[in-house]
Amino acid sequence: MSERIIHTDQDVEEGISHLTLTCPRMAYAQGLTGPLPLRRRPDGFSQLLSAIVSQQVSVAAARAIWAKMQAARLTGPRKVKWASEDDLRAAGLSRQKVRYAKALAEARIDYGALREAPTDEVVKTLTQVPGIGVWTAEIYAMFSLGRADVFAPGDLALQEAARLLYDLPERPREHELRQMATAWSPWRSVAARQLWAYYHVAKDREGIR
Repeated sequence: MSERIIHTDQDVEEGISHLTLTCPRMAYAQGLTGPLPLRRRPDGFSQLLSAIVSQQVSVAAARAIWAKMQAARLTGPRKVKWASEDDLRAAGLSRQKVRYAKALAEARIDYGALREAPTDEVVKTLTQVPGIGVWTAEIYAMFSLGRADVFAPGDLALQEAARLLYDLPERPREHELRQMATAWSPWRSVAARQLWAYYHVAKDREGIR
């Protein structure tokens, strides 16, 4: 695999330097937000489960539910596999997310192999699991695998940040933002970090956990 990997803050700085030189709007956003977070996370089951928890709830709600999951020791595949629906519901999962968590625990994903797989293959593999859509797979590739040129245009905070930053008449749809993001290659995941940071400044709330 020859894709660029973000390992350190210096990699993020290299990416934002490129973006601010090529896009005045990114330079404006960077002036407001300052340095961007690395946002590297471990890979594996618990990170995907955490992403499922975060789906369609606020950042604050996702944090609260995940804290309950951790307190109940329900963040590993075996624990989730053998937990009852009542146990998972008590930790804050909806009935639908219980089903998704169980499906992930049964999926037997080779997380080590994903580290070396092309991003397209990562997305294809993960989206075969019920409850893991393209957004979740792209977030995993971005933060857990450190891919430098991944974007998640289905993210509502990114859509709203792009609308505000680029003074668009309405929030861009997923396919529109995906096309727009091609201009930020080969640092699309750094562009996403910048847009989330700008969203936090512009809306006074976090766009991602």
